[in-house]
Amino acid sequence: MIQYDEKIYFYLLFIIPVIIVLFLLLLIWKKRTQKKFADADLLKRLTPNRSYNKGGLKLVVFILALALLIIGLVNPKIGTKLETVKREGVDIVFAVDVSKSMLAEDIAPNRIEKAKRLVSEIINQLASDRIGIIAYAGQAYPQLPITTDYGAAKMFLQGMNTDMLTSQGTAIDQAIELATTYYDDVEQTNRVLFIISDGEDHSEGSTLDAVEDAVDEGIIIYTIGVGKEKGAPIPIKRNGILESLKKDSQGETVITRLNESVLADIASEGNGEYIDGSNTDTAVEYIKEELLKMDKKEFEAKQFAEYKDQFQWFIGGALLLLFLDIFILDRKTSWLKKLNLFNEKRNE
Repeated sequence: MIQYDEKIYFYLLFIIPVIIVLFLLLLIWKKRTQKKFADADLLKRLTPNRSYNKGGLKLVVFILALALLIIGLVNPKIGTKLETVKREGVDIVFAVDVSKSMLAEDIAPNRIEKAKRLVSEIINQLASDRIGIIAYAGQAYPQLPITTDYGAAKMFLQGMNTDMLTSQGTAIDQAIELATTYYDDVEQTNRVLFIISDGEDHSEGSTLDAVEDAVDEGIIIYTIGVGKEKGAPIPIKRNGILESLKKDSQGETVITRLNESVLADIASEGNGEYIDGSNTDTAVEYIKEELLKMDKKEFEAKQFAEYKDQFQWFIGGALLLLFLDIFILDRKTSWLKKLNLFNEKRNE
């Protein structure tokens, strides 16, 4: 397992292509200037010991040294030991609505991005809780099983979009049913399900039944509403450019609205609370307080420990290359002339 102390230094790697471009421009300028002074044959006679290939070799050595130096600044660390640690927390599952209605832009930048930001900010507030992610539209799909790997959770979260499920609609009941399979620890007392949605539910008849079954399993259900009650059209975009607005079978523009009453009913039946997600900071702070009130269960988790710094190897390699660069001169090396390593033509 590898960790990086200062990832920001990776941006310095963009200097390398700039150096290469400047080197090529310098070569072009030199050739043009030399042509004005004398032809190629005369220049070779005037500078018989000049190497025309070592300039490129010096550049390669310098770039390698620079790359190693930058990686050294990042300070990669390698976990040398995998150990089992005791942690206390709550099992939390996030069910994120990825139906087309989540593309509505009545909340900036749109509902789906707002939902992803809410989940990401909640994860930032967690310490040792286990989390899982579900995506749902017309059907529910397991996105990430229960885990303590918050980095992986955020990676999967960012990849979620409204095109990931072909079955459209909003089947909240299927999301709840799938969530009940996530809590595999029979001893876990606090099981929490967050449903992040605009509340449009095409399975209202069976949703409350699913909620009842979840409550029997000891699951507390919170709902987070994203969107506005006044509603907004659903944009259809290609490559970020608006092409049209979604229309119904009569050719009328579809207006999708936040249905708070559905979400409030689900939360009420699920022994949880409905949370307005329009203000991210307020919603996240409220959720943080709710989770702190809950009893934590101790569980085991494996993680890498005893991380050791590796920067010295990269810094050492960079210094060695810079030292070698001093001895790579632009003129031909006498003892290498016989070997002709650079395939240079010899002057007779």
